[in-house]
Amino acid sequence: MGTESIGLSDSSERILAETVTADRDYPPFHRSARDGFAVRAEDLPGQLKIIGEVRAGQNFDGTVHFREAVEIMTGAPLPQGADAVVMVEHCVRVVDAVLGDVVSIEKTALSGDNFSPRGCETKAGEIVLGPGHKLGYSEIALLASVGHGKVTVYRKPQVAIIATGDEIVQVEETPLNFQIRNSNAMSLAAQVRRAGGIPDILPIAGDNEESTRAQVKAGLAADLLLLSGGVSAGKYDIVEKVLAGFGAEFFFDRVLIQPGAPVVFGKVHGKFFFGLPGNPASTMVTFEIFARAAIERMQGVLEPNLAILRAKLVKPFKQKPGLTRFLPALLTADGIAPVKSQGSGDVVSLARANAYLVTDPKREEWAAGEDIGVLLK
Repeated sequence: MGTESIGLSDSSERILAETVTADRDYPPFHRSARDGFAVRAEDLPGQLKIIGEVRAGQNFDGTVHFREAVEIMTGAPLPQGADAVVMVEHCVRVVDAVLGDVVSIEKTALSGDNFSPRGCETKAGEIVLGPGHKLGYSEIALLASVGHGKVTVYRKPQVAIIATGDEIVQVEETPLNFQIRNSNAMSLAAQVRRAGGIPDILPIAGDNEESTRAQVKAGLAADLLLLSGGVSAGKYDIVEKVLAGFGAEFFFDRVLIQPGAPVVFGKVHGKFFFGLPGNPASTMVTFEIFARAAIERMQGVLEPNLAILRAKLVKPFKQKPGLTRFLPALLTADGIAPVKSQGSGDVVSLARANAYLVTDPKREEWAAGEDIGVLLK
């Protein structure tokens, strides 16, 4: 994928495409970590003459000598001669008839206490971020700190989306009793955006080779092609046949999961494609498991991660072993429970869920309170 230079304020969730180094030591000075007094550790315990103060954004021009102290605020530079900061909670400020303002400190201190040494975070010239790093708020703060008002990121991939099927009509249309609206294209577009791609929803492809071929040809102008439906073993499931007609190389056409077993992945004319099953849950699940990683890799993400977490089951659960199942579920503070569903076409149950329960294909049942896999939506 190509790259582009964008303003730092527009870079959230983009993938870095350059190596960024520190422009100076960080912190660039010995930085106080506490409000208190900058001292020489060897002078404690005892009474020290206060010779001034320093706060963040200022420098103290003098030097701390024998039995002297400088009042210091969090974030301020440590004065020359001082090698420790004593927290204000451990200090008593008094007025001495001879010395004037004095701080009385009864505890000992060690050299290096309560300040961050210059360069302890990173040294000038050291690499702080590299290509493939997703830019979140902490990374953006770091880039701002080292003076990167603009940043080079990988270009977002263009992703063509084709829903297939004679039964599908546009969202704005009123369907007949044997038709359904094109929800899969809408959900895929949302998932593509969340993965960092730019979705392009193409016209619906009918269950005939001419219509499907025309839309596939148009879709191959994008960086990645996603098709929904037409990849099962039915008489009118013709997506693989059409793709083969373009000279496609198929890497796999079935996986041991439910929903979404008949998912197709391959390459044609230098472009990757996914043929996702047409039932809504199948489309959503197979995108998250397979297509999301592809979109992230196209943006420069080095190691896309499908994060399967663990949660305790709220109630017992049974399944027929043999497949890894991704079932709509509701995750709460009490644990996780499957959402009642009528199958992979039940969009209502999918909308009520906030996670997928992920099963072990070798197990048949779980007791309440046992850990089970969870994939967040």
